[in-house]
Order: sequence, then structure tokens, then C-alpha cells
Amino acid sequence: MNAAGAVVSAVDLTRRFGEGDTAVEALRGVSLEIEPAELTAVMGPSGSGKSTLMHILAGLDKPTSGTVTIAGESITSMDDNALTHLRRKHIGFVFQFYNLLPMLTAEENIKLPLSVAGQKVDQAWFDELTTKVGLADRLKHRPAELSGGQQQRVAVARSLVAKPTVVFADEPTGNLDTKSSAEILALLRDMTAAYGQTIVMVTHDPRAAAVAARIVYLLDGRIVLDSRGASEAEILKTMNELDTLAPT
Repeated sequence: MNAAGAVVSAVDLTRRFGEGDTAVEALRGVSLEIEPAELTAVMGPSGSGKSTLMHILAGLDKPTSGTVTIAGESITSMDDNALTHLRRKHIGFVFQFYNLLPMLTAEENIKLPLSVAGQKVDQAWFDELTTKVGLADRLKHRPAELSGGQQQRVAVARSLVAKPTVVFADEPTGNLDTKSSAEILALLRDMTAAYGQTIVMVTHDPRAAAVAARIVYLLDGRIVLDSRGASEAEILKTMNELDTLAPT
């Protein structure tokens, strides 16, 4: 990763679903650079295109037009096999509903990306990471034996175990209570501060976005505001204003 440049770069992204009169323009010419060692929040009303943007940035979907580069590699024209290898090397994921395998222990779930990629576990890093996320005494438990907050901690550790270039977090606190949400948000923020981890978080929650160093607001498939951090009250005010402008 080139620390001097963007970790993820998107140029003039469009994404169209459907054809003709029923076509939906989910993204309309979005250009964005994600800087290293920052937590960036992507916000917007329902239907603004924020999830579509994240899926395209992460190589889970392809744009109708435009390009995406991750760690200097252009991913837009990659085939599925090349994309799979790139994601294993460069990308971690945290989802709203954890996506843990119920038959595996917390330890096995965390190590799963390494197992799938055929990579050896850096035990010193694994021990440091699981201690950092507060799971050192829960590693032999299966997901059903863990609280929602603990399950999301497993998901966060899993996203980081391979030391990815960038972590994409899709509504990471959307299924958690207030206390667990605050703990996960503090954990994500600490990962950028302690380890220089780059994180892109899609969220509708002003409390979540308030921990980010940068907040990118989408409306109707376009970036309408790109700010360097804001308080929860300021974010809520901006979101309320965008809601009044959102197409119905």
C-alpha cells in the first residue's frame, strides 16, 4: 500500500439497474478517493446509493461505467477469479448480521479468511487482535453462545486477521443495542488509530458516523457533501435536510 496515495479510488462511477423506462440509476457519476489510515463514513437516505457504492468499491458488484482501483490495482475489468484473489489479499468485511458460521468456534471463524486463502496464522498478531477486541476468553465459544456485541467483535477480528488494505463495514451497528453499538464503534475507531487500518463504513446512524474522520453524503446517486468529521447533532441535521430533498 502506498501511504502517500489513496487506498481506494473511484472515478465517474455509474450503476444502472434495469432497462428502458423502468431503469433505476443507483449511482450517477460518483468519484471518490479513500485515504489510508482513516475511518470514512458513507451516509445518505434510503435509496441514495450508499450500499451500491460500497458493493462496487469492494468488488462485489460491477459499475455500469467508471473505474475502481484498490491498492493500485484496477478491479473494474477483473474476472471473478482475479477479484476473489484481490479480496482475499486486500479486503476485509464487517456486515450487519455478522455472517458467522454457526458450527465454528469464535477462533475458527476469525481464522476462516486465512484458512480459505491457504495462509498461515500469525499467532502473535492473532493473540494481540483477539485481546484488543476483548475475545481472548471467548475463543472456544460458538456464535450461539455469544451476545450480539460479541459476535460482531468476532466479525471485526475476522475482517482484520489477514491485515487487509481496507475494511468495508456495512451497517456494522445496525443489529446491536446502544451499549454494544458504542463498543463496536470505539473498536473500529481504535483500529485506525492503533494500527493505521483504513475503514469504509456505510451507515444510516448519526452516532456511528460521528466517530468517523470523514463523512461522505450521498443523495439520489450523487455525492452532495464531503465533510471532515462532524458531531452527532450536525450529522442528524444534515441527514434531515437530505431526507427532505430525497426523491419519493
